[in-house]
Amino acid sequence: MRVAEITTRIVRVIEVPRSQLSEFVKTPEALQVGLYFLMGELSEAGLPRVYIGQSGSVGNRLVQHNQNKDFWNRALVVISLTNSMTQTHALFLEWFAIQQATRAGRYSLENGNTGARPHTPAPLEADCHEIHETAATLLATLGQPIFEALTGTAERVDGRNEAPELFYCRGPEANGVGEYTSEGFVVHKGSTARIEIVASIKGTSQERFRQQLVTEGVLALDGDHYVFTRDHLFASPSMAAIAVLARSANGWIEWKTAQGQTLDGAKRQSVKAVG
Repeated sequence: MRVAEITTRIVRVIEVPRSQLSEFVKTPEALQVGLYFLMGELSEAGLPRVYIGQSGSVGNRLVQHNQNKDFWNRALVVISLTNSMTQTHALFLEWFAIQQATRAGRYSLENGNTGARPHTPAPLEADCHEIHETAATLLATLGQPIFEALTGTAERVDGRNEAPELFYCRGPEANGVGEYTSEGFVVHKGSTARIEIVASIKGTSQERFRQQLVTEGVLALDGDHYVFTRDHLFASPSMAAIAVLARSANGWIEWKTAQGQTLDGAKRQSVKAVG
């Protein structure tokens, strides 16, 4: 197991590989109140899957999930170093984490619903926000930036910030807007996508991929088209273009700047060989 700590806050995140769960449940930490994240394989939409939960005894809850949830391969457990987290803390942290993870859109949430906001006294809620911020930092340190926004201003080499370069993908009932990032291609919230897929991709993995976007709520029906309900990260420009156009597509050609330059010309051909 791997433990990440930060001295400015009495919070610990413990990484528990599923294969080592039997060892974790023997530790005192397994008996504590805590928040946990079950991390797993990619969803059909191409995003890593996560289930967010809480328990008055995190070890026992993980044992239950080991028996009835197949997708996960490790758990990240958030507990208090002083064992001062209460069930009220945990309930609010669970609800808030689900809200923030949904807003960020980096992961496919396995939670069936977001639930209702639990009643939490103001002083305790402020404490929860501080715990959440620290836990979010530790999770990102462990390679799981669950709550970090996908888009925003880009930082230049000189440290100054600038607006991201936008690309557009248009077709029948489709108008996608996005940006090429170091992690993949992000289609922005509010972009529209064609509903009806072309015959050539019916019954293929591309059709299943688009249907999963609908199932997960990334694409929602809006009149004669789908609309992106949130920013969504795709592994490649082509997968982003397929989602928008409902057909096979080369994203390096389909995505273009406002001036009509392709993504290929702007990002790949512009890279010059050294020497």
